[in-house]
Order: sequence, then structure tokens, then C-alpha cells
Amino acid sequence: MKLYVDPITVNCRKVLAGFHLLDVDFELVHVDYFKSEQKDPSYLRINPNATLPALVDGELVLWESNAILQYAADKVEKYQAYPQDLRRRADINRWLLWESSSWFPSCYVYLVENCVKPLLSQTADDAVLQAQAANFHKLAGILDARLSESPWVCGDQPTIADIALAAPLHLHPYQQLPLAPYPHLRRWMTEGVEKLPCWEATYVGPGFTLTRQAPQAESMAASASL
Repeated sequence: MKLYVDPITVNCRKVLAGFHLLDVDFELVHVDYFKSEQKDPSYLRINPNATLPALVDGELVLWESNAILQYAADKVEKYQAYPQDLRRRADINRWLLWESSSWFPSCYVYLVENCVKPLLSQTADDAVLQAQAANFHKLAGILDARLSESPWVCGDQPTIADIALAAPLHLHPYQQLPLAPYPHLRRWMTEGVEKLPCWEATYVGPGFTLTRQAPQAESMAASASL
């Protein structure tokens, strides 16, 4: 399998972390997002949406990050992370759909305003952030309520739903996501997801860097973004 990604992006980190969780054997093909290589004609033949990631497995060409995770989990038969039981799978699928339709777009506003714009020497638009606040708090409350019932989103062990839902807030200290009111969500992210080997193996830090800084330097970077 060939996976076309830029590891710094939300949905690419999602799939990379998911593949590590599933122990998938794949070839990584780097497509530089900030250089707009996803708009190159050669890549558009793979994914006409000009978005990342994309998967090529023989004659199968697949885009949409959550569909890629579902396919990979079934192909390598890692049913602990994507159970075959009809009700458990429906629950996971529900959260995957919710992530792509609701959670990702809301978290992405904070990523653009507080991470991307400063990198481009632009100023965050407070009006845009304020307009998104009510929706974010509604969604965070929904996820927090679910996580009050179990350590992971869909039970006692991590599944591809956890990876998918964590990806949009993977830079939460720098996104300045208002997570303080949501103890279960914070516990899940900081004590659960961020401790997973698959998450640590796909590190993305401040400035969309892939090289891990000293803890003190990262703490200072987080403080500077507030």
C-alpha cells in the first residue's frame, strides 16, 4: 500500500497514527502541503479533490481519511481497533462520521486562526473565533459526556474512532482550544491518546514541525501562543 501524505496535516496524522495503531505495512509518499503539491496534476489523478491523504493499494485508489482507516483495519484484520460486532462497529462509524462532518470543521477554525495564520505572519481574527465558540462548546460537551462513561470513546480500549477524534485537536495547546470545562475530554487526550505509542510515533509540534523539542522549549512555545 502507498500512502500519500504530508505528516503535518490533521487528516494525514490521523491516518499515520491509525496505521501505527493497526500495525499496517505501507510505503509513505510525501506530498508537501505548504508547497501545494496536492494540486499537482500527477497527484490530482490520484485524488481529484486536491486533498490529503490518499491511499493506493493495487487497483484501489481511496481518499477520505476515515474510509482509509476502515479499509486498512479490515485488510489487516485488526478487529480490536475496528470490531466486527455490528453494534460496536456502528458506534465507531457514527463517531467517524461525526468527526468529519462536525468536530473537524470546528477544531479547524482554531487551527487556522491560532496556528496557520501566525506562521504566515497574519493575525488571528477574533470575530471568527467568537463566531465558532458556541458550536465548539456544544460539540466538546457531547464528546466529554461520552468520555465520562468509558476511558476510550467506544469502550475500554482505543479504536480508530479515538485516533480520528483526536486528530483535529492534535495541536490543542497551540490551537488554544477552550478545553478547560471538559475534564473527561482532557483526560482522554492528555492521559490516553497522547500516551499511545502510535501517537508519539507521529509527533507534530509547534510551527508544524516534526522534530521534537526539549520540554521546556515546547512549554515556552505553548505559552507564547496564548
